Amino acid sequence: MGLVWGSFLNVVIWRMSHGKSIAEGRSICPKCRHIIPWHMNIPLLSFVMLNGKCAFCHKKISIRYPLIELLTGVFFVWWFVVGFNFFKLVGSPWSFIQPVFWLVTGLVMFAILVVDLLYMVIPFGLNLTLFSLALAYRIGLTSFGIMNGTDLFRALASGVSVCLLFVMLQIVTKTIKKVDGFGLGDIYLAPSLGLLLGWPRILPGMFSSFVLGSVVGLILIGMKRKKMSQYLPFGPFLILGTAIGLFWGAPIWSWYMGLLV
Repeated sequence: MGLVWGSFLNVVIWRMSHGKSIAEGRSICPKCRHIIPWHMNIPLLSFVMLNGKCAFCHKKISIRYPLIELLTGVFFVWWFVVGFNFFKLVGSPWSFIQPVFWLVTGLVMFAILVVDLLYMVIPFGLNLTLFSLALAYRIGLTSFGIMNGTDLFRALASGVSVCLLFVMLQIVTKTIKKVDGFGLGDIYLAPSLGLLLGWPRILPGMFSSFVLGSVVGLILIGMKRKKMSQYLPFGPFLILGTAIGLFWGAPIWSWYMGLLV
């Protein structure tokens, strides 16, 4: 199932990054535009059987297609071995809804990570999908009494605060350095991350994002792969920081607060 969904994610990533609808007919070769028959579109196997080349134009198929399929497959296996029980509330229907929600959310976040990494853009459709999922989930938890209204407000406030922080940094970098510090996609992504992490997980999550982005940026500059004036997609670091916040945000926050006491 993971490999199949990985194949679908390839379609979503390519079409949304090129401004196309994900429902726009069957898959085609992006180079020769020939429709790909079903037996040449089997996850992983087709890439191996075709020796990594299109059967019609004989040009190389990007390694990212089987790689995304493989990573999605690994994610599904991890989820049903570990994650399914990690994100699991007791009681019907949430014992089913919550694992499915985090599985779908993980797929959307992975798509955002890959699109921004490859094309340095976060499609508005992906941001809207993630925000809609996160908002519906939090409202559902609140309606069932699993989450109180105060926590919902804090989650919303966390997302708005991060969004405003990005806007302020954007204005400052635009004014001082005449460059865009953040893309609109990063700013639109912030409210979703606030809803997913809530308070106080949003703090270690965002801190991790900035640390990871800074470290990777400095390494790339040191390797002369990037210059100080060049852009670095920040979406992947926001997604990775959110993952850190989800799994380890609470203990990180408790450890930090313990240092202050």
